[in-house]
Amino acid sequence: MTDISKLFQQAGFKASPFSPSSRYNGIEITALEGENDERVPYVKRRLIPPQDTFFLLKKHLVAEGERPDLLAHEYYNDAERFWQLADANLVSDANELTANPGNTIHITLPNGIPGNTNA
Repeated sequence: MTDISKLFQQAGFKASPFSPSSRYNGIEITALEGENDERVPYVKRRLIPPQDTFFLLKKHLVAEGERPDLLAHEYYNDAERFWQLADANLVSDANELTANPGNTIHITLPNGIPGNTNA
């Protein structure tokens, strides 16, 4: 653990083992009791946010050969944010987004940005 991580923990901040661009960043990690009182850590369940919490920027017509990571790079400048496209289109497997050329997918602002509402 780095000195800065220790400092944050002492100040009451929880450190996340996931990068800021990860879909699991901020999700609580807990543990089960395993054999011989061994603690087995796991990440708690992450639910896909409701679709009305995303602000639609545009609709994208899927072309042959496109991939979720490349679309995330194109629209979010970060290929690791493919999961944001999956969330905005209510799919758990991002590959479903580009499996059928000709389908339209939503490109949205990331969920949770203050002021990001369609209401």
